[in-house]
Amino acid sequence: MPQTSFEIIIYTDGAARGNPGPGGYGIVMEWVGKAYRKELSGGFRLTTNNRMELLAVIIALESLKKDKLNVLVVSDSKYVVDAVEKGWVFGWEKKYFKNRKNPDLWIRFLKIYRKHQVRFKWIKGHNQHLQNERCDALAVQASLQKNLPADLFFEKENAQLL
Repeated sequence: MPQTSFEIIIYTDGAARGNPGPGGYGIVMEWVGKAYRKELSGGFRLTTNNRMELLAVIIALESLKKDKLNVLVVSDSKYVVDAVEKGWVFGWEKKYFKNRKNPDLWIRFLKIYRKHQVRFKWIKGHNQHLQNERCDALAVQASLQKNLPADLFFEKENAQLL
């Protein structure tokens, strides 16, 4: 996909205090060329860092009000960026996510991903990147909230471990 101009840049991060543990996601969305910026965050009482990294991307894409936008997702998650940019997730999908973690989120991701033209860019985390640092702060803050909801799929799938 040779897109060079993006309409939306989405910065995302996920956090978990313990893995699994209480977790959160943080999102900063910017509309290129306009004075538009939106921040989103949320958390769960028991989840993993990878789930929160992926959920941040999903929530951001689901919050877009129009389809077929050119979107750049900037993330410090190799798990998410490599899965998409290297095409692994499409192979996983063909095998119905057999023996893969987070199938619920990957299925949800692919549904919204296909409504847009999305590229991913990996950046090193905790490296003074302004928007990434803000996403990290939002994710950590969300994980610290009281009375966090359950990550139902995760808790059901991992009940034997809990």
